[in-house]
Amino acid sequence: MVVTFDRSPEHYRHWKLSTDGPVAWLELDVDERGGLVPGYELKLNSYDLGVDIELYDALQRLRFEHPEVRSVVVTSAKEKVFCAGANIRMLASSSHDWKVNFCKFTNETRNSMEDASAHSGLTFIAAVNGTCAGGGYELALACDRILLIDDNSSAVALPEVSLLGVLPGTGGLTRVTDKRRVRRDLADLFATRSDGVRGKTAVDWGLVDEVVPRRDFRAVVEQRAREAAARSPRPAGVRGVQLAPLEREISEEAVDYRYVRAEYDRPLGLVRITVRGPGDEENWLLTLTRELDDLILRLRTNEPELGTWVLRTEGDPARVLAEEQALLSADDWLANEILHYYKRTLKRLDVTSRSLIALIEPGSCFAGPLLELALACDLQYMLDGPPVEDPDSDERAHLTLSEANFGSFPMGNGLTRLQSRFYLRDDHLDWLRRETGRPLNPAQARELGLVTDAPDDLDWEDEIRIVLESRAALSPDALTGMEANHRFVGPETLETKIFGRLSAWQNWIFTRPGASGPEGALRRYGTGRKPVYDRKRV
Repeated sequence: MVVTFDRSPEHYRHWKLSTDGPVAWLELDVDERGGLVPGYELKLNSYDLGVDIELYDALQRLRFEHPEVRSVVVTSAKEKVFCAGANIRMLASSSHDWKVNFCKFTNETRNSMEDASAHSGLTFIAAVNGTCAGGGYELALACDRILLIDDNSSAVALPEVSLLGVLPGTGGLTRVTDKRRVRRDLADLFATRSDGVRGKTAVDWGLVDEVVPRRDFRAVVEQRAREAAARSPRPAGVRGVQLAPLEREISEEAVDYRYVRAEYDRPLGLVRITVRGPGDEENWLLTLTRELDDLILRLRTNEPELGTWVLRTEGDPARVLAEEQALLSADDWLANEILHYYKRTLKRLDVTSRSLIALIEPGSCFAGPLLELALACDLQYMLDGPPVEDPDSDERAHLTLSEANFGSFPMGNGLTRLQSRFYLRDDHLDWLRRETGRPLNPAQARELGLVTDAPDDLDWEDEIRIVLESRAALSPDALTGMEANHRFVGPETLETKIFGRLSAWQNWIFTRPGASGPEGALRRYGTGRKPVYDRKRV
């Protein structure tokens, strides 16, 4: 089965998106029979990847198509149930790589909500109108404010440890302590109580912000949403941009968009990705970002054995820099959204478990925002000489630093990719700033530490072949761990904890018999039989 990420509100099966002036309502109403793959029912508003793909689409449309919206109410359309979290039957029956990709995408979607709060003037209000457990509470945690209905039965809970032998892996543990600042001992009690916490106790512990009687719930939620909307800096009187369906051609061996092309080399286990610079069309970076975002998700989900991604660019670097300057200088909501969307897509690349290798050749346009693609890679090689196919050409490879490389697109650790590359080397970063705007040839790029190596045209093909073959010969598991460790240096943030510490432990637990074994908690959930755990602490 090939998973696609194309969705639109008129075809949602699980969410209802509506707007009322400055307030949007996102109501979860999961179709029990609408699972992405056969074999399970999505009862009690539980979700799978398909439910979260719709949520991600809705969030993108709120940012780009509805600039008039200033607050978003996330609630349930079902009575007495908000969300039961990730579907247990789905998790129990899924392969390891499916579970990991599912959790990663869900994490990224939750992070995009928090990014919209921080940078787009959107306030998310979780209106928890019923049982709220596991991933359901994690969805609420991604919101800015949580209102819980006070009906003597509705509670918030993270029951994964006690019932499933796994972790609240879409950020639950981290957001409880780091975002909501719940005390460690109370967080421990909460995460080991299968029945959760309700009412005033949930407020006292910091798990929710407010409890509201059922008779007043809708009115209070609307009031809080209107109050939040009144404080938003989102512009008034502007029109949104329609996110039209992406144009692409798909075959067994390639995906070709307007500005991005991916070609599969299955014998070598790699994908060759080419990103094209701007032409004469408007909103080049928005279209490019949508295509790159879609490609990353498609490859991660559908092509897990293509373990090396080789990134190239082609185009005019001057036009790339002109596009960047136009966006950075625009005092405009759309320019802001485009820049933050590109930032989030680069972050998606950062946490992708693939070897990323940039090839910088004559005719490339690794400048400014597109240079970030090379800096996101694990290795960068720059051809020092004419194009291999045209040895008589005078064309040479260059790369160009710009203002954007020094702060517009921070990583999950809060640092730029240059700061991560030259960690705590402020003198070197100052040197790089002095080179901003000047095309750098291979010798200069190598001296500045911006490329791994710069082979000449006589050695280029052999050098790159050896690099790619060597990568393919190594353990994919070891490479994933090594690359993730090297990419995120320096301070820990909520994001790095989620994708590094929490995800690493969750992924390990997913392979353990206590969770996924034939007698593990995931397999025995709902059967009435107790799970059998390996009692050794490791």
